[in-house]
Amino acid sequence: MPDLFIGLMSGTSVDSIDAALVDFGGEERIKPRILAALGQPIHPSLRDAILALCAPGPSELDRAGQLDRQLGQAFAEATNTLLARAGIEASAVTAIGSHGQTVRHRPPGTVTSPFTLQLGDPNTIAALTGISTVADFRRRDMALGGQGAPLMPAFHRAAFKTEGNRAVVNIGGMANITELTADGSVYGYDTGPGNALLDYWVNLHKKQPFDRDGAWAAGGRAHPELLNRLMSDPYFAAEPPKSTGRETFNASWLEQALAGLELSPADVQATLSEVTAASIAEAVHLFADGGELLICGGGAKNKDLLSRLQRRLPTWSITDTGTYGIDADWLEAVGFAWLARQTLLGLPGNCPGVTGAKKEAVLGAIYSP
Repeated sequence: MPDLFIGLMSGTSVDSIDAALVDFGGEERIKPRILAALGQPIHPSLRDAILALCAPGPSELDRAGQLDRQLGQAFAEATNTLLARAGIEASAVTAIGSHGQTVRHRPPGTVTSPFTLQLGDPNTIAALTGISTVADFRRRDMALGGQGAPLMPAFHRAAFKTEGNRAVVNIGGMANITELTADGSVYGYDTGPGNALLDYWVNLHKKQPFDRDGAWAAGGRAHPELLNRLMSDPYFAAEPPKSTGRETFNASWLEQALAGLELSPADVQATLSEVTAASIAEAVHLFADGGELLICGGGAKNKDLLSRLQRRLPTWSITDTGTYGIDADWLEAVGFAWLARQTLLGLPGNCPGVTGAKKEAVLGAIYSP
């Protein structure tokens, strides 16, 4: 019997809204089946507004309120386009799980009263699609003392059970790791920057949205001094649970590290790629001496980055999540469809061992059409 949900995701790369129509096939089904998926590009003006709001500035409340509605409309548009392409009526879908667009993430230890803020008004999504929408997944975990992120490890455990050591690494704007063991234990955290700074630097110098296949980075050389400066950031040495975002790893962070150095832009790009690879590899080494590493997110297509990872992790088999039936491009969108399903079933969606929350909890709020 069909068990249809839609997952919506826009990450720290702020390049597109990922939407996936997923059939979970009833409670007995182990693997979700993607019936249709799309990546709806975010209009440049909307992207600029999102990025501007990721840092403190004037008229934040007015800008956030309007952007919340605009993103809600964009998420609804992506949903309706997805359904039209799939030939599925909205009435056949049980619910939408919408992550929203993070514009500020202040986890425990960074401010007196930790908070996280995702925009993309779920009331608007529900009203424009006619489908119940589950959203605001992060704040319940944070209310229980957790980081509110990362949220995918519970889904990774459900989708990629293992009899050995297996790590799942999502490389989006930021990167995060999920550690899975044979006994069912799951741990994880944000490892640091993923694609965000790579995208920023190639756009600044090449006017390209991203470095396709990592070709530009592959043509440069990682600079030891810059690499040491970047990797000396306290975040990398901090003990988990931990989570991060553009609040820490941004253009200003990079420019400060570049002070006094005269490097070619290609060498800076190569060094940024090495930072992502080094921070991920360090997390994997701390987990186990060898095993299977599954990659998802945009970084799964970055050949230069993957080669740097393999050099640093010679005892690990590196592949992408498509090997186990869930396309690496859509894994997070599928994960938020799964989280919406967990919410409706009254089942927990967080992993306290990952976020540091006091207990497991049902995440999100339900918005009826």
